[in-house]
Amino acid sequence: MPAPDDRPVTRRRPAPRPLGSRPPRVVLRRARPPAPREHVPAGLRTAAGYTWRLGLLGLAAYLLVGVLGQLQVPVIALFLALVITSVLRPPVDLLARGLPRPLAVLLAFVCAAAVVGGVLALVGTNVAGEWNSLGNELHGGLGRIDHWLTGAPFHLRPGTVTDLRTKIGAFVSAHRSALLTTALSGASRAVELVTGLALALFCSVFFLHSGERMWRWAEHQLPAGARPVWSRAGRTAWRNFAGYTRGVLIVAATNAVLVGIALSLLRVPLVLPLTVLEFVAALVPLIGSPIALAVAALVALAARGPVVALLVLALIVVIGQLEGHLLQPLVLSWSVRIHPVAIALSVIGGAVLAGVLGAVVAVPVVSVAWAVLVELRDHPPRDHSPRGHPPRGQPEAPTPAAER
Repeated sequence: MPAPDDRPVTRRRPAPRPLGSRPPRVVLRRARPPAPREHVPAGLRTAAGYTWRLGLLGLAAYLLVGVLGQLQVPVIALFLALVITSVLRPPVDLLARGLPRPLAVLLAFVCAAAVVGGVLALVGTNVAGEWNSLGNELHGGLGRIDHWLTGAPFHLRPGTVTDLRTKIGAFVSAHRSALLTTALSGASRAVELVTGLALALFCSVFFLHSGERMWRWAEHQLPAGARPVWSRAGRTAWRNFAGYTRGVLIVAATNAVLVGIALSLLRVPLVLPLTVLEFVAALVPLIGSPIALAVAALVALAARGPVVALLVLALIVVIGQLEGHLLQPLVLSWSVRIHPVAIALSVIGGAVLAGVLGAVVAVPVVSVAWAVLVELRDHPPRDHSPRGHPPRGQPEAPTPAAER
């Protein structure tokens, strides 16, 4: 057997070319010239990329706001339904421990309707009982204000307030038809409000009765890979919204109680209606409570004089400090706290886009959006697949040769 080095070397000869055939044609391709270098700085390219992306997001937000503006009644009804659900969910869960769920929902709605109806009945009775005496007090109060404005430091001519009241009466008489048209349009808005309230109550009944099942059904309509992310985002949004709503209601109720006690001590008329006005206005952060207290100051000025009115104005500062430094940090500790600058910008932006309702809705929407962003940023989705098996949709890794 020959050695490996002594093997004969065989060389393959090229196949003979057929007689009369042409040699293969060699095609020479021209080399492409190098692409010219871009003279755009990298920072400018990055800024341009962010600009068109932000522009698309802004356009999408503008279109979304436009669509929601056209669907104002169902959107407001859905928001009210979520508010009612967040407020009544704890008592319904407590009653459902010993009662069937439908009966617990019915009992919670009956109790809530009794409380709201009782407060409205007390307000109406209070206004009707004090109407005659209030008219006499306001008539005398206008005279006192007129006398006060004629002295230092204003030195207005006598009869300024009386002339203003006469001008208001003349304006109402001259524009009676326009005011009647405005009242009729307000009546149509009232019909829309009643319709939205009925729809909100209808939706809240189902949310309280079977909200978990509705959420699970909505999750199963999503792709399997997106369900964990949407589940975390949805539960975070609901937890934050419910906490914020309950906290704001507690803060508004506390403000209303403090204002009612202060107005009672100062013997300002219409204490109960002004207290209810303070509770409703305090639902709008930053600007609602001062507006309600300004109305109370006007009533105090007409009925009790400038000294009491100045005390009510001082009450605005005291209530604002208590709300900003004591009530909100204690009550809203379970929800996401937003900087006052962000709250102010949200309230003003909501008021510009959708009026008073936009100012009410803006802060919870911003709070929920920020809570969801923080949750998804700080807790990225994890791989929950069993150990040893790759996630669904990915091929298995090849087994190393040493383990075969």
